[in-house]
Amino acid sequence: MTDDVRCCGTGTCLINEDGYCWCGQQWDGEKMCFSDKPNSLEHESELNELESKMKRKIQAQS
Repeated sequence: MTDDVRCCGTGTCLINEDGYCWCGQQWDGEKMCFSDKPNSLEHESELNELESKMKRKIQAQS
């Protein structure tokens, strides 16, 4: 994984081109934060894919 300046500090961020992380946070231009409104269905499948990638990465490191 590359060092992304948008990472929230956990070192586990996987952020798509729209600024959404697998954990549901979104880049607001300054920091990662949870949106006031729920994620749209349009982003739900992409978030699920990012979450799966993260789980596979964690399992590979174990």
